[in-house]
Amino acid sequence: MADRQETENVMIPQNRVDLARKLTLPLLVLYGLGVTIGAGIYVLVGATAAEAGIYAPISFLIAAVVVAFTGFSYAELSTRHPVSAGAAAYVHASFKSPGLTLTVGLLVAASGVVSSAAVSLGAAAYIGDIIALPPTLLAAAVILIIGAIAAWGIVESVTVAAIFTLIEIGGLGLVIYYGINADPAIISNSLQLLPPLELSVWGGIMSASLLAFFAFVGFEDIANVAEEVVEPHKTLPRGIILTLLITTILYFLVVSVVILVVPMAELAGSAAPLAFVFENAGTATSGIFHMISIIATTNGVLIQIIMASRVIYGLAKQQNLPAFLAVVHPVTRTPLVATGIITALVLMFATLLPIAQLAEATSSIVLIIFCLVNLALIRLKKTEPAPSDSVFVVPFWVPVGGLLLSITLLITGFLAI
Repeated sequence: MADRQETENVMIPQNRVDLARKLTLPLLVLYGLGVTIGAGIYVLVGATAAEAGIYAPISFLIAAVVVAFTGFSYAELSTRHPVSAGAAAYVHASFKSPGLTLTVGLLVAASGVVSSAAVSLGAAAYIGDIIALPPTLLAAAVILIIGAIAAWGIVESVTVAAIFTLIEIGGLGLVIYYGINADPAIISNSLQLLPPLELSVWGGIMSASLLAFFAFVGFEDIANVAEEVVEPHKTLPRGIILTLLITTILYFLVVSVVILVVPMAELAGSAAPLAFVFENAGTATSGIFHMISIIATTNGVLIQIIMASRVIYGLAKQQNLPAFLAVVHPVTRTPLVATGIITALVLMFATLLPIAQLAEATSSIVLIIFCLVNLALIRLKKTEPAPSDSVFVVPFWVPVGGLLLSITLLITGFLAI
């Protein structure tokens, strides 16, 4: 408990303005779904299909299993230390190393920056089908507008994200509906998705799992808004688990439909893969889906910017970064300086690297973070009992499994380079 108080009570100015605790479970789940769904499924189905072919849905299931173990680890850690800069706070509580704490925090922020850059390119691809402007210019416009919304206020920005999330989930429902409607035989053809026991096939599936893993990046962002959550000890674990469950079901259904309906030659490597499902559905329907896709991808950018800025804020609040980064504006109740810096970094990365490299880089960074988070929980379970107010405790084998699975996927990704 002393370590927990140390994490939460740091030397900061007495007249500081704190973050507002206003996020309920529905808003938190929509926040998690918004960043997770917007960050992956609308953008990366094509890139995943290029690696795994028709077996891409299996890659998503493998990624879901890897994520689930670590998700449960986050669920317990979020009740032990419900503070901003979640992963960094967990590592600090376990290893008491300022250098390692700062490294993890910066890695988390970096994952948000690189992920936002990747998704902004996906947004630009969808917008480019409607507005004939260079993709880099469109991506820059998206990033600057979304950065302004993130600075507006936590309730305002998360409410916008929640509305966007409901719209993007509706878009995935349209993909499933129109995909089955276009080719009802895909239901009977679904057995084609089961891969044979051949090394070459599973090599592609495992390699694609690293890309598919990127589509699940986002649930861990829930831990980084802990100081803005109502009843965090109850709400955070529930938010993490519900986000992962809903995301996995949606992903498997959508990827299966797209793989069975869209010709592989058109799908592989596309930055706007789901749009292919609507090519024969009529101009009006195709236009509606393009608007939904734009909303979904920009939503991913918004929530990742929110997350990364809160991590920078949390690190500064814990005196691991300069104090000015922890300043909360008294009107917006958001960390404006941290938000501005993160937005500028996203803008820079979006102009430097292609989407596939950004996605792979994000996946690798997040897997390293997951390894450290699982190690932190393993150590805490050995050295400290769970606090009396913790409402979610997992068995010891859960973080061990999360560590081993994360290492396996990380090594697979490096070997595939």
